Amino acid sequence: MTLVAGVDSSTQSCKVVVRDLESGTVVRTGRSTHPEGTEVDPALWWDALLAAIKDAGGLADVAAISIGGQQHGMVVLDAAGEVIRPALLWNDTRSAQAALDLIAEVGAADFAARTGSVPVASFTLTKLRWLADAEPENAARVAAVALPHDWLTWRLRGFGPQNPDLAELTTDRSDASGTSYFNSVTGEYDYDLLNRALRIDAAGDRAPVILPRVLGPGDVAGHVGFSTELSAEFPPELSPELSAEQIVVGVGAGDNAGAALGLGAVAGDVVVSIGTSGTVFAVTETPARDVSGAVAGFADASGAYLPLVATLNAARVLDAMTRVLGVDHTELGALALEAEPGADGAVLHPYFEGERTPNLPDATATLSGLTLASTTRANLARAAIEGMLCGLAAGLDAVVSQGVVATRLLLVGGAAQNPAVSTIAAQVFDVPVEVPEPAEYVALGAAVQAAWSLTGTRPQWTVEVTARPAPDFRPVIREQYARAI
Repeated sequence: MTLVAGVDSSTQSCKVVVRDLESGTVVRTGRSTHPEGTEVDPALWWDALLAAIKDAGGLADVAAISIGGQQHGMVVLDAAGEVIRPALLWNDTRSAQAALDLIAEVGAADFAARTGSVPVASFTLTKLRWLADAEPENAARVAAVALPHDWLTWRLRGFGPQNPDLAELTTDRSDASGTSYFNSVTGEYDYDLLNRALRIDAAGDRAPVILPRVLGPGDVAGHVGFSTELSAEFPPELSPELSAEQIVVGVGAGDNAGAALGLGAVAGDVVVSIGTSGTVFAVTETPARDVSGAVAGFADASGAYLPLVATLNAARVLDAMTRVLGVDHTELGALALEAEPGADGAVLHPYFEGERTPNLPDATATLSGLTLASTTRANLARAAIEGMLCGLAAGLDAVVSQGVVATRLLLVGGAAQNPAVSTIAAQVFDVPVEVPEPAEYVALGAAVQAAWSLTGTRPQWTVEVTARPAPDFRPVIREQYARAI
């Protein structure tokens, strides 16, 4: 049996899955936690990766590995390969003003045309501008900029402060497309935007900042680096008696692109992910260029594109209503299914934490349409689920406005396993809904990359579907949601 491994280095944790190359069956897994916070020392990600690999039984029998990771995080390195400061994560919003400043300088239309997206505080470019303004002494030391999965891939290949070859940094289109200084259509970095963010004078004598080399789908980034420099940090028991040429390292990907690979998503598929926040993204052959900024024009990990919309309020909406009603999530779903579609006019706009799509950062949640007759526990439960899904449906509308044709909706995330959520999704979305089995799809997608890099062919592994709710589109749900805004 030939085995390949995939990694998901997410905000909260590092997960490793080991799959059989022929069937795609998961044979073992491992996990390690990450620290909380919106800035993290990347060394802690490295420690977690080693621990997760060990928890997954090591790499002694693994032929290839690839790393998927959280997007946008800013890892800045000096000329000696040292991390200059803790990485700013995607959810660090201190660069919000920097985003506005850059848009004012460049223009939203130019950003959309040059990079596919209008930058927000999440994106790497804005964090670099924040660094230049808030910590100019650190900005002056920047010799290279990497993303979390880029840096981990570099370290896994044996590079770092003891072997600081910055030219060996690599990335892929999907992660590079979330920086706001990469054009996923031409496949080239926009150094003018990068230098603008760091306030680098093009006429100055400073050495150009190094950016990771962008590899294509299925490319080989290198091999696991069991070098002398790495041996102290990569305990021998993880992979005994291995030489440097035995484990192929794949190109890696951003987390959403990795999930799309893990799900086997193709053109026509839209993925709706219900986590703490929500995402709606689709695989398409056409790049998105949304001047409004609602849709991020990312690339995917297969050579196509991945237009994406993010919402701030998703599963936490249901968490809030379970507390109000004094029930668990299973009981909340059962209550919701007792009510009729539309919840007798009760409408929840679930902007508990403001909202990104639509762009209402200072909004709060509202519950409207209640009468004495309609104020029941069942209607409140249904209004919560309908409101959460209507927010995601608005994201689907934005993606479709960019020319995406949706023929199948894949509903993933913990909340998707609640039968009430999938049943009501079939009433909110006018697209056939499928619920894949719960799994670590980012890590599974990274394993797809590992297999691809090893064999030169993208594997076609089966994804099991646990639910296909009957299409039951009820326009009243979204109509009353729109009227109540």
